Amino acid sequence: MALPPSDVQPDPASPFEVSAATAARLAAARATPRRSLGLKLLLVCALALLMSIPALFVFGLLMDRSHRAERVATEVGDLMGGQQTFLGPVIAVPYSRMASGPSNAPGGPVVQPNVPRLETGVWYVFPTQGKIDVDTDSEVRKRSLFRVAVYQAQVVYSGQFDMARAGSEAPSGAVLDWSRAEIVVGASDARGARSDIVLKIGDRTVALTPSTLDASVSLVGDPDVDQRAGPRSVLKLFGAPLNLTDRSGVLPVSGRATFSGAQRVSVLPFAGTTEAGIKGDWPHPSYNGGFLPTKREASAGRFDANWSVPFVARGIPAEGDASALARLGAADLAVSFVEPANPYQSVSRSLKYAPMFIGLVFLAFFLFETTTGRRVHPAQYILIGLAQVIFYMLLLSIAEHTGFDIGFALAATATVALISAYAGWTFDSRRQGVRALVAFTFLYGLIYVLMRLEDYALLVGALASFAAIFAVMYFTRKLDWYGITGAATKDIS
Repeated sequence: MALPPSDVQPDPASPFEVSAATAARLAAARATPRRSLGLKLLLVCALALLMSIPALFVFGLLMDRSHRAERVATEVGDLMGGQQTFLGPVIAVPYSRMASGPSNAPGGPVVQPNVPRLETGVWYVFPTQGKIDVDTDSEVRKRSLFRVAVYQAQVVYSGQFDMARAGSEAPSGAVLDWSRAEIVVGASDARGARSDIVLKIGDRTVALTPSTLDASVSLVGDPDVDQRAGPRSVLKLFGAPLNLTDRSGVLPVSGRATFSGAQRVSVLPFAGTTEAGIKGDWPHPSYNGGFLPTKREASAGRFDANWSVPFVARGIPAEGDASALARLGAADLAVSFVEPANPYQSVSRSLKYAPMFIGLVFLAFFLFETTTGRRVHPAQYILIGLAQVIFYMLLLSIAEHTGFDIGFALAATATVALISAYAGWTFDSRRQGVRALVAFTFLYGLIYVLMRLEDYALLVGALASFAAIFAVMYFTRKLDWYGITGAATKDIS
């Protein structure tokens, strides 16, 4: 007995013909895309960007550790005297003059114009020729995980004053009190003093004490560097009575002092023409301040830098009040003791390239997926991205103890081994695991090169990105991105 037509189930392998409607349904089923690799690639790119969010949290952790290291460096440095700035011998003379101008009446806001008043201050006379030499003996102090470069400096200075012209540029009507004049020198922090400051003035020798005329002066930074141009540091002044009986001819002054400090040492161009030299045993000096050295040498872990600052370049008059002295801060001659193995700077630089390298690893897994036909779930891409984020945490935590080079080697080895093994497990192929090991070893080696090539990091990163995109285009040139023809599972390697 024949079954009703509704119960007939056509067999595609049957030699009998099927109805036109059934044939159309079968053809439509065959034409339906099995999967779209184009959409999968878009998803992989979106996941790579998404994994940059955890990297931001690692960057926040890095900033916290970096700020803590700066606080420790400041605390240790302050105990040693901080970043010392030295001023050579200058003559300080108190002055007074009668001035007129607007003056507020006592007890009220009423302004009384042109009321004579007594104006007082300190007038500074700079030497016509001056020389200052600083010889530093440095070491590294540690507190917990943090390192601070400290030093002990031997400071030797000398200058010559043209006493016949001293005071000739004083304000109109000013009366200089030469009986109270002092010869003064300066340093940023008196706590760093390791010996008495002794000066030879003419044929007599004196020991300096805190100045009675002006205890300190706030140095002003370079307005081209600091837009606020506010006080950068305070200069403590030490002086001794000048006791001049004859203000004619040339007065020679020389002296020496020993100070300790940390991280940076600088001198001020205190004379009309200043010759300065800073040398020491720190292997990685950084020259900065208002002028670069005219001559510098570095060999066998030592450095020797020399400056020559003429009167015109200094930009400060031969005499002036406290503001002229303060403006010397914008023209200081400085050397910073740089720690080249600072892990925070290197890790911070590597984190800036984190989205690019996460994307490159994802692209590598995408290529493995397309060439093997084995699908990789988005959750697996997230696991791979998390492994790379943890790489930066490992790098930061290990580098604090061992330095950046060893920390990078350990963290990169662990991460490359993990994601390469995961590639072998995911694609169930030892061959793919080996290919992943080679590719990711090269990739993390590229990260290290970028960290060491500061000047060419952007160029190398751009070329590497271009090469990666070229590789993806080449290896996927025969893919059916819509997945209609089934070419998505074809091995095109």
